[in-house]
Amino acid sequence: MSNDGYSVGGSFGGSFGGAGYGSGQASGQAPGQPAAPAGQPASGLIDPQGQAMPASGAELIRDVTTQSFMSDVIEASRQQVVLVDFWAPWCGPCKQLTPILEKVVRDARGAVVLAKMNIDEHPEVAGQLGIQSIPAVIAFKNGQPLDGFMGAQQESQIKAFIERVAGPIGPSDAEQVLGEAEAAREAGDLARAAQLYGAVLSMEAENGAAIGGLAQCYVAAGALDKAREVLDAAPEPAAKDPAVSAARAAIDLAEQAEALGDLTELETRIAADPADHQARFDLAVALGSGADRQQAVDHLIEIVRRDRSWNEDGARKQLLQFFEAWGAKEPATGYGRRKLSAVLFS
Repeated sequence: MSNDGYSVGGSFGGSFGGAGYGSGQASGQAPGQPAAPAGQPASGLIDPQGQAMPASGAELIRDVTTQSFMSDVIEASRQQVVLVDFWAPWCGPCKQLTPILEKVVRDARGAVVLAKMNIDEHPEVAGQLGIQSIPAVIAFKNGQPLDGFMGAQQESQIKAFIERVAGPIGPSDAEQVLGEAEAAREAGDLARAAQLYGAVLSMEAENGAAIGGLAQCYVAAGALDKAREVLDAAPEPAAKDPAVSAARAAIDLAEQAEALGDLTELETRIAADPADHQARFDLAVALGSGADRQQAVDHLIEIVRRDRSWNEDGARKQLLQFFEAWGAKEPATGYGRRKLSAVLFS
């Protein structure tokens, strides 16, 4: 069984460039994806018997009763893994689990189907399986219960469970489009990246990575007000996403850089006095919000090397803000972490 304390008896055993926040293509179809041929479901998936499998809707998620359990679960599981969600209207954790479970099942694009059983109205099957607590999800395959879990789960845990009982399901449509968006932003194609982030948000309005990425596009374009609007509109579950935090840090950096004005004076001051830490710090902030990130790291590392305690360890703290704003994949982040470790532990 997948969760400690879960006992089951019986046989079971154990707008930017024309796009903006929430804009994009129709849900479930990535940009450039061709339409499905006539008579074929939109997913284009084929089961082992050569039959087309549904992409979403009632075919993937259904309510079952005691009377329909044999056909909708036992017999159906001989063709395809069936997840049975045992729930009740009064169950708070059930209300948390259901939308996440349904989303992951849809994202699996036919790898499994979901059968929902209200145990208040249909208690017999749950009783026969010895289910003692809900929500409880049991996977059936070849007419037999295979594995299960109890309680509310995170999306990643449910996806891992489905892959364990049904095999790899690959990235969802939203994950694929998000990957394209990240690549476009890294390549400097901000307009296309923003459109793709918008497409992701049309599928998943609470996708923190897409919200943060879209805001970063606006930051890179110098549209800080637009970036703030995107973040302020983020739903509560997405507000704590690392990508959203990174976007907020990037806005802070850009605002600091805007206040510095002409950089020539700072460069002149440093040339005249290499120990002018404030000038070096300000120049690093300006460079770090633009394209000269490695040079920004070098200036801050020089301050740390000369005087770690300056401005209450301000240079090191600024480096950490850079790392958050740039993200782990940014080469300058890795470069900066290596340089900082070298100077701190030398």
